[in-house]
Amino acid sequence: MKSAHRATVELERLISIVAHLRSPEGCLWDRSQTPQDVGRYVIDEAYEVLDAIAEGSPDHIREELGDLLFQVLFVARMSEESGEFDIAQVIADISEKMIRRHPHVFGNKKAGSVDAIKETWEEIKARERKGQAPQKSIFQNIPRSLPPLLRARKVTEKASKVGFDWHSIDGVLEKLDEEMREFRKALITQDRNETEAELGDLLFSMVNLSRFVCVDPDRALNRSIAKFLQRFSFIESALREMGKTPQDATMEEMDHLWDLSKTEVVKEKESVP
Repeated sequence: MKSAHRATVELERLISIVAHLRSPEGCLWDRSQTPQDVGRYVIDEAYEVLDAIAEGSPDHIREELGDLLFQVLFVARMSEESGEFDIAQVIADISEKMIRRHPHVFGNKKAGSVDAIKETWEEIKARERKGQAPQKSIFQNIPRSLPPLLRARKVTEKASKVGFDWHSIDGVLEKLDEEMREFRKALITQDRNETEAELGDLLFSMVNLSRFVCVDPDRALNRSIAKFLQRFSFIESALREMGKTPQDATMEEMDHLWDLSKTEVVKEKESVP
């Protein structure tokens, strides 16, 4: 309970800080911000939280969570100023929602598995939507501002749930081959618009393939990016020892070092305790 009390005190302190920053005596820059401005920062801070979690540093995670919390309180403060709602309502709403959607914890419902819990969650969500206007599309609740890979993954998942899906991975692979052929044709035409469209179809098919093999496309792509950066760092280091930079080196030299990095980087990893 001591921890909960401290959290309440610190939360009230931060709410007061945000209110002061937005006041006439506060910060000119903070006062000039709009919800649309701050919305971009919310996304940035959320990604920085993910980076900190991946890094595994408790201090960094704590710092980035604080930055994200500040943005949430900042948006809520602007809504309070316009008479829409305040942070107390935000907290009350999410508290009630979590209680309502966890009847196996806060109620008498039994849940024997994670799948059963997910099913109950979706049933409750459906009941909550009954008082709202009917959905015009199954994709209606997928945010447009999601990163494209994640949005594509959610779109294909929604389509699959209503039966619009391949029966096996063979169909996905055939579709991928088809999209690659169409992309190659677009390259020949040198039509930028068509090339963009076909590349988009190819990427969408790749995301669909990732769903079929139960791989997170963002995670997979991030692994490849990390691998590329690690190998290119090896190239830069090797070139420095030769008194060169990537700008000075030939493609043949860098290609040779790239091939060398595949074994040298692996050796380094294996030697790390």
